[in-house]
Amino acid sequence: MLTKDVHRNVVTLHKKRDFKGLNQLFRTIPAVDVAGFIRPWPLQDRIQVIEELPVAESAKIFSRLPYSGQHELAGSMGHENFVSILIAMAYDERTRFLQNLPSEEANRMLALLPKERRDKASRLLGHRKDSAGRLMTPDFIAIQAQWTVQEAFAHIRTYGRDSETLNVLLHPSETKIEELRKHRNIVLHVDDTVPKASTLFQKYQRTVLPVVDADRLLLGILTVDDILHMNEKINTRAIQSIGGNEALDEPYLSIPLLRMFRKRGGWLVILFIGEMLTATAMRFFEAEIARAVVLALFVPLIISSGGNSGSQASTLIIRALALGEIHLNDWWRVVRRELVTGLSLGGLLGAIGFLRITAWSLVKPIYGPHWPWVALTVGLSLVGVVLWGSLSGSMLPFILKRAKLDPATSSAPFVATLVDVTGLIIYFSVAYAVLKGTLL
Repeated sequence: MLTKDVHRNVVTLHKKRDFKGLNQLFRTIPAVDVAGFIRPWPLQDRIQVIEELPVAESAKIFSRLPYSGQHELAGSMGHENFVSILIAMAYDERTRFLQNLPSEEANRMLALLPKERRDKASRLLGHRKDSAGRLMTPDFIAIQAQWTVQEAFAHIRTYGRDSETLNVLLHPSETKIEELRKHRNIVLHVDDTVPKASTLFQKYQRTVLPVVDADRLLLGILTVDDILHMNEKINTRAIQSIGGNEALDEPYLSIPLLRMFRKRGGWLVILFIGEMLTATAMRFFEAEIARAVVLALFVPLIISSGGNSGSQASTLIIRALALGEIHLNDWWRVVRRELVTGLSLGGLLGAIGFLRITAWSLVKPIYGPHWPWVALTVGLSLVGVVLWGSLSGSMLPFILKRAKLDPATSSAPFVATLVDVTGLIIYFSVAYAVLKGTLL
């Protein structure tokens, strides 16, 4: 972590427009921290810093900027400077940059690369998005099985200076490499997903894994930092989706307000239209409400309880699916568990609701002479609504995953909207059955 003095020096030098001093200071600071400093600066200030630093350092800083910042710099920097940075970028970082561009612009960027790098970059982009093949780097150090550890070290010292990662061989120098490979055939297939790759990294506590094709031919390596980056991106999308947002894909303070409006507005309109069905349901039961106005008092209580239980179930199942704790064929086991859980939770809330109406009515009959039947209606409705919320909230992620959609889109607001409408139907149906002949 950088000290307060470093932060203070950067701020002071920037205020003085002392870019020579800034560049000297930035050469001693990790690229990710430099990117954090310059990200909110005016465009010309960012360009001046990037263009005056050594190309290798500039490429690292450029790679750690958000996509919007990268795209802005790419369109404003001098042509030769940008091409130098594009060539100097690591393969996996360049792939992340290119995959976010429109295809025509990505092809134009690829054409700027030397043929060998262009061919490798094109092959990486040809793999499925968010797969091990798309994230890997094709630059790695290859050693022979018949070599000794001493020979491997000599080869690494000669050719491994620019390799992305090197593991220490903590074995006697005369040990054969083929002996170290026993029981260590842990590899990623080029089409493996990020969650699967993440599971292998975590299970076997590796910092790097080889990526192979169907014939087990080594294509590249995947490092744990790439997995951490993608996991952060995937988790961010999931959290934003659960909150009823389209994924921003940019830092909150960097995304333009118009784009923020578009990403949030679409979801809000969809949810608002869905909630309008609640008014339609209320209109359908208008006669019952007119004859028993007391029923309207408990509508917020009923629908919020169903929405809360559905959101709970949905969140738990989305996370379990993401961690691989459950799979699509486990849906029936989930149904059985949610049946028991939903009935138990509904019974608990129903009992509390029943007792609350009873206690108030014994003190003062504010719910009329038929309050026992009103209390029973509310209690039974809560059982049904909470049970339905639990079942629908837990099954929506399965349905979406089966349809090859993101389960996180079964967000809390979406589940709540669904349960609001159906909860009203359950509530007034129970009311009609229980109160018929008394209030109705």
